[in-house]
Amino acid sequence: MMRTTCLLISTLLTFTAIADANELVIGGPCQGCENVFVNMPKKIKSDSRISPTEEQGEPLKITGNVFTQEGKPAPNIIVYAYQTDATGKYPKSDTFHGKLRGWAKTDLSGAYSFNSIRPVAYPNGREPQHIHFHVIEPNRGTYYIDDITFSDDPLLSADKKSKTLCRGGCGLSEPKKNKAGVWLVTRDIILGENIPGYH
Repeated sequence: MMRTTCLLISTLLTFTAIADANELVIGGPCQGCENVFVNMPKKIKSDSRISPTEEQGEPLKITGNVFTQEGKPAPNIIVYAYQTDATGKYPKSDTFHGKLRGWAKTDLSGAYSFNSIRPVAYPNGREPQHIHFHVIEPNRGTYYIDDITFSDDPLLSADKKSKTLCRGGCGLSEPKKNKAGVWLVTRDIILGENIPGYH
């Protein structure tokens, strides 16, 4: 009975969150898609943060550009991301995605960026390091895209690389560390690429 009640509440919250945001989830089901709207700031900058400045871990800078399928820059697109901390866990928060989460809105040239820490693999050691990514297209919908993964991650096997779907473009990055000790990665996004039901 309790499980049924929790499921009903979760479903209601999902539809409420999506309805409040006036966006639909497209491209197939995903874990906690509705959380992209929970506590979303009213004003979102193109240069944003996923982790707080005081978060323990190796600093990471993500940069990227969002393009239409015709290759044109896409301004005012919201990019949402969430990840694990330096222990490989999602720190508890009021959402399923944990507290290491953030939003960035592309500028007129379609550019966005996040500051964060490099995520650590889950404690079970089965999944490679990754950062979950979603796109919110105003007045169109929201969908998940390929996670950012890291080419130097020993857990990222050739088999796992070959199974990538390249949703919204491929998420495999080539991390490089600058002189300040900050990991630098790029994640460009192509709107709707390989997203089922995208029109």
